[in-house]
Amino acid sequence: MSELLNPVQTLLRRAQETPDQPYLHQPVKGAWRSYSWGEVADQARRMAAALAALGLAPGSSVAIAGMNTAHWFMADFAAGLGGYVGVGLYPKQSDDAVRYILAHSEAKAVFVGPMPDAQGFMACLPKDIIRIALPYPGVPPCEHDWDALVAGAAPLAAPVARAADAPWSLIYTSGTTGDPKGVIITEANLKFTVAGMLRMMPARPEGEHLLSYLPLAHAFERGAVEGASMYLGAQVWFLEDLEKLAATLTTVRPTRFYGVPLVWTRIQGRILQKLPQKKLDLLLRLPILSTLVRNKIRKQLGLERCWLRVSGAAPLPLPVMQWYARLGIEIYQGYGMTENSIYVSCNLPGQNRMGSVGKPYADSQVRIAEGGEIQNKHAGVTLGYYKDPQKTAELFTADGWLRTGDVGRLDADGYLYITGRLKEIFKTLKGKYVTPAPIEGAFGRNTDIDQLCLVGSGLFQPIMVLSLNAAALAKPRAAVEQELLATLDAVNQTLEPHEAIAKLFVTRDAWTIDNKLMTPTMKVRRNNVEQRWGEALHEAEKDRDRRIVWED
Repeated sequence: MSELLNPVQTLLRRAQETPDQPYLHQPVKGAWRSYSWGEVADQARRMAAALAALGLAPGSSVAIAGMNTAHWFMADFAAGLGGYVGVGLYPKQSDDAVRYILAHSEAKAVFVGPMPDAQGFMACLPKDIIRIALPYPGVPPCEHDWDALVAGAAPLAAPVARAADAPWSLIYTSGTTGDPKGVIITEANLKFTVAGMLRMMPARPEGEHLLSYLPLAHAFERGAVEGASMYLGAQVWFLEDLEKLAATLTTVRPTRFYGVPLVWTRIQGRILQKLPQKKLDLLLRLPILSTLVRNKIRKQLGLERCWLRVSGAAPLPLPVMQWYARLGIEIYQGYGMTENSIYVSCNLPGQNRMGSVGKPYADSQVRIAEGGEIQNKHAGVTLGYYKDPQKTAELFTADGWLRTGDVGRLDADGYLYITGRLKEIFKTLKGKYVTPAPIEGAFGRNTDIDQLCLVGSGLFQPIMVLSLNAAALAKPRAAVEQELLATLDAVNQTLEPHEAIAKLFVTRDAWTIDNKLMTPTMKVRRNNVEQRWGEALHEAEKDRDRRIVWED
């Protein structure tokens, strides 16, 4: 494509040039249903016309809720075609957040897809919002049904035009604290970031295959999978059940795969359950056998043809990346945030410095301000937060640079390193400041850990709060303790005295979105961890002889 079109113009061109080529692959009760470019464009055009017939004026907000599905894509495309503003909701969004986002965005309609606790979600909807059920099992009855609306509408003749700086989407931050903020994403933002992606990561001639499973309400999945798929001409597969990720990966065999740290560590855990570390180390030391082992593992994971493996959303521990690299699976850590359209920097094949988040893109300006804050400037940066001029003003410096809130450094070769978050740096009772992120990253080498959080505000010395994964919970406690304490000693040797971890606190329960210890994008809610176990940590601190405390 010689000219860069907006997303829905690109969709329509694909449908015109390759109408019968498969695009979206959706599992329903274990059976795959495929949709061609022509079918997807036709359904999206008809739904755009149906929304107009229901009385929605261009510029109105339209919410999309539920797990990732082919119809989530189509609903978003319909919003783009009709001149509406797409607003994504997470499948496990809290009730308060659902109510707030729908009211704040003034959503006139909501597409309801499959999700956990669908009845609870329906109870949060405003009485006057138009409800449209997506055609999947388990979706609650709504006043309108996708298939019926599509069948009863003629396709929209042409996309509704909007100004380049008018909102295309509102992407609400999952927020570790406070109400979600609605980040305005415009057509100009989208075109800029897509142009950069196509320059740095163009489509491979043999075709691109993507798996969509991270929440589409988040900017990363929305851009890297949904948006990129149209410009790359990629085929996209969806998950019917998150528990089927491993099996679906082997079916899809993606060429690009994106994961948050939790995904990479859980895949690592599955490998080690089948092939313990000592045996794996032995096999990798044998010259001929090591190549066979690496190839077999990549094939069993479904990653044998995957050339781009990206980790984002939170830091991936360096030991985990090094572990994968020994298997011939190089993971490229990238960096971005919703406010800059997830476009700052990324490691790439042939240009990967593990531990960094890559070199800033050529058209992404980065500077390190006094105090270490990373600041960013380019045409993909948001205009601001929807209906919030005060927070918008706080988002930018006086000379117009985006304040990321992240602390970092640039090395001599221009690679960017994230060393923490400004708001997460804490001071112990000794009056010394501690930056938790690099310490947590170093501790992440222990493969028994599921989640962790270093806390120290109000304590004399930091304590590492952590939860264990399923494999660790099945081991004898003494064995787990031995490994945890070995990790503690190794990490503490690298720290200043005021940073040293005094003890470990192992929680009884897993950290989940439901118990509000994780955001929908699988980031730890540090404030909630501190609130939930604050008293227990103060009690644990009194017993100076115990280096590891179990909640039970």
